[in-house]
Amino acid sequence: MKAITVYPGKPNSMHLEEIPMPEVMDIPNGQGVLVKVLRVGVDGTDKEINAAEYGMAPEGYNFLITGHENFGQVKEVGPNVTDTIKPGTFVVATVRRPGHSIYDQIGLQDMTTDDVYFERGINLRHGYLTEYYVEDAQYLVPLPETLREVGVLLEPTTVAQKGLNQAYEIQRRLKVWQPRRAAVVGAGTIGLLATLGMRLRGLEVTCYSRRLPPYQNSNLMTELGAHYVSSQQMTLKEASETYGPFDIIFEASGFSPLVFQAAEALGKNGVLVLSSVTGGEKKVEVNADMINQGFVLGNKVMVGTVNASRADFVSGVNDLVKAEAFYPRWLNKLLTTRVEGLENYAEMLRHLTEDKEAIKVYVEVAQQM
Repeated sequence: MKAITVYPGKPNSMHLEEIPMPEVMDIPNGQGVLVKVLRVGVDGTDKEINAAEYGMAPEGYNFLITGHENFGQVKEVGPNVTDTIKPGTFVVATVRRPGHSIYDQIGLQDMTTDDVYFERGINLRHGYLTEYYVEDAQYLVPLPETLREVGVLLEPTTVAQKGLNQAYEIQRRLKVWQPRRAAVVGAGTIGLLATLGMRLRGLEVTCYSRRLPPYQNSNLMTELGAHYVSSQQMTLKEASETYGPFDIIFEASGFSPLVFQAAEALGKNGVLVLSSVTGGEKKVEVNADMINQGFVLGNKVMVGTVNASRADFVSGVNDLVKAEAFYPRWLNKLLTTRVEGLENYAEMLRHLTEDKEAIKVYVEVAQQM
């Protein structure tokens, strides 16, 4: 069968590879599940792996199958798989696999303290841009049929889910914390999904991004009932004075200087969630005393979030189901850019590199059974 692969460490090496068909019995203890891949979302991670910025092949291979935003349908199950997963079930597989830290051993591999981590399609584990994969049932999350058109959005949804779940978990310390207003910095895919998650939790949300409205992303924000503010119109601090104070700020811009503006704009007892993985060596001057004093006297919290646990995938399914009910067809509008078939990986890369209007690029690998 076919798979889209790269040679880690070799820039622009993406190609089609013929690989053996996996089997249910490849997984021990009768827990194997054979999944037919239907759709795979792609993002900057896949582009950066092809550019050899990071990523390693699994042991015994000189290539890495890319793709981590998966959606598929079960074809066959092992004898000891629970009946919640059976042939025909739609599933999404989680991404990170256990390492050696104590967090890995209790199912929180997204919180690992290991320097080496294992992520399907990213590092030391093959991904999902292939026709079939086999997986241990414990790493599969079933989805209802109502999500058959938008299920490929679950993995990116979990990025927002984990950040929000962590914010609420941290603020249990306040006993009666009831956030009312929030800001999302950045109007890309994660910013849109974070806005959705907070609207579903009853928060008034302001999106702060660079581009002037109206355009597709700003329209999607307003369809959720969120405010949209361009950085060309006002500063983030001014936005907080107009629409805040912000109890939560979810930073998803990919532009690190905005982190410090967000820290300054955060309200008392607020949580600043950082989700952007930024490279480079940007340096900025910051109001260090003001930020420090605000965090100390205002009991504020800043937390980083990366990857997601199974619990975040489950809560993500719940939010996608609610979204279909409260904002019908809104999720479908995120699926802007479809690529037909694994053989068109060059087109996929072109969209990731050149298409500035794309929200979610995805590969249609196969039709549903």
